[in-house]
Amino acid sequence: MVHHTALLTLPVFLSLSTATARIHHSRGEHASHDHAVSRSLPKRWFHTEDSHPVHKLFNRQEDKTDGQTYAAVGSPEWTALFPPEIPDASQMPQEWKDALKAAEDAGLIPDIPVTTLDANGGQPTYPAGIDPAGDEVCNWGYECKHPDDIWNGLDGYFAVNFDDGPHEGSAKLYDFLAAHETPIPTTHFVVGRHIRNLPDLYTRAVEELNADIAVHTYTHRQLTALSNEDVMAELAWTMEIIHKSTGGRLPKFWRPPTGDADNRIRAIAKGVLGMDMVMWNQDTRDWSIALGQTTESAVAAELKTWAEGPKSPGLIVLEHESSNTSVQLFQDAVPLIEAAGWKWASVAQITEGRVDEFGAYSNVDGEGNVAVGVVGEPVEEAADSGNTDAGTGTGATGGDKGPSTPGTAKPPTGSGSPANSGNNDLADNSEAEGAAFSVAVSVRYLIAAFAAVLVL
Repeated sequence: MVHHTALLTLPVFLSLSTATARIHHSRGEHASHDHAVSRSLPKRWFHTEDSHPVHKLFNRQEDKTDGQTYAAVGSPEWTALFPPEIPDASQMPQEWKDALKAAEDAGLIPDIPVTTLDANGGQPTYPAGIDPAGDEVCNWGYECKHPDDIWNGLDGYFAVNFDDGPHEGSAKLYDFLAAHETPIPTTHFVVGRHIRNLPDLYTRAVEELNADIAVHTYTHRQLTALSNEDVMAELAWTMEIIHKSTGGRLPKFWRPPTGDADNRIRAIAKGVLGMDMVMWNQDTRDWSIALGQTTESAVAAELKTWAEGPKSPGLIVLEHESSNTSVQLFQDAVPLIEAAGWKWASVAQITEGRVDEFGAYSNVDGEGNVAVGVVGEPVEEAADSGNTDAGTGTGATGGDKGPSTPGTAKPPTGSGSPANSGNNDLADNSEAEGAAFSVAVSVRYLIAAFAAVLVL
């Protein structure tokens, strides 16, 4: 009989072996490819109780709960459960520490050095000799995309998502969404400390809007500048406050502040905590209006361009609920998006099953068969809009910026991240080489996983 701890370890570690075997970035080229098309849309942003072993880290005996009874959200008892400010990693629950250490001991957390930040706190810099855009490190902010990252939507779908909530603009946004004649499903990448400080707004998003909830860390710190333990604390405490504020649910998705994540961060988020990283293929930079780095008219013009542009790939546009100005820009764009024939979707509704080679999730197998089950009812095929190349005209500036220069980051974009060109082409490796490497890595991590089980 396999001890239940193995259930926590094996699936997560084996998923990491697959991910490790597929590390590429966006500087490769493809002559042609198919885009994501409409699939069966899933309904859940969270792991079900029996579907993922990460629940073992959060349904702890000392909580004295059966997973169904929790302190009332916003009550003093509830508030006392969570850190008021930056979480102290040394005070994490022991289960979290043990899970992280097991992954480290098994060699599943890459030994990538932490970054330093410039005087403004924005630009992460690696030690000399480290290539941030190379396969080994693969920092998204340096335009390196891992195949398991999600940055494109399904063709014909506009995936509505907002960062930094609950925040200043949340009430205005929720009023609009609640009153809108046609339901607009949304995903909110929430900051844990904001939930603690504004519990009523968070509850409104969950209960009134039935919104998807995803992780945006606990205090919005840039993660590559933190130790493994501090990264774990930032992510796990956000999962914890979501877990105890939504009836025991644990999110499947997360997004790093400023887009700052490398393979070390990915390994902790995915391998230990079971979350997929969702990025974007368009960046409004709406957060930077207050800093004078862009204007309302410029953001509005970009939203109009994207709404009226190609529907392949689908859109995941980076927006924020951190100000009424940002929210108003979204509201003004909604009629344009609807008039252009886009279908609304949340991130969870476009991300189920395997990751295809262009950064969009699909629930279609290698033979083109659509998976069925909990993912919901099939939807109609997206209308053909000309099917333009994913690397052309889908960037935050409306055009293909071409290959990135190794080791060169774009300026950080506050709550967002460097504006990305949407060029999702990946490095071109032969199938034979990829298969051989995958087998070798899988064997290595299988052995390591069993070793970790013994440790635990």
